Amino acid sequence: MFLMIIVGAVTLYLIHALIYPEKY
Repeated sequence: MFLMIIVGAVTLYLIHALIYPEKY
């Protein structure tokens, strides 16, 4: 359960980084 939450959070972070690359 917790592993899926961690993987989901990391995936959302990577997608956000791809959508807003100017912030990184």
